[in-house]
Amino acid sequence: MKIAVDTNILFRFFWKGSFTRNLLTSKRFDLISPKVSLKEIKKYSKDIIEKTRITQSKFNEYYNDLKKFVKFTDEREYLDFLKEATEISPDKADSHFLALCLKNKCLLWSKDSLLKKQNKITVLSTEEIVELLSS
Repeated sequence: MKIAVDTNILFRFFWKGSFTRNLLTSKRFDLISPKVSLKEIKKYSKDIIEKTRITQSKFNEYYNDLKKFVKFTDEREYLDFLKEATEISPDKADSHFLALCLKNKCLLWSKDSLLKKQNKITVLSTEEIVELLSS
């Protein structure tokens, strides 16, 4: 099953041993995310390093490892869906994730409850992903 992953989920990849990291690395899903999420992870790298208490070197290692588990998609691959995604997105900053979902006809894994206010894309929390695995 193909699932688009929001950056707020990807941040958890940097917490070694976290439940979310285990899900991300389980290879039970075909995980995708827009390349803009990599920029966001880089933007907040200092915060991630501080909160996880890892070194810059370990951050870089995990950053590279993340790309083994998630396919990061260039904007040009979902550009045709970006206008519609912007129109339905409760937060314009999330348009890339919704456009990727529209293009791939997949759901979005996110902790952002605001995204559930649109009705075109199914948005699931980590808990709901676990329920999906159980069914």
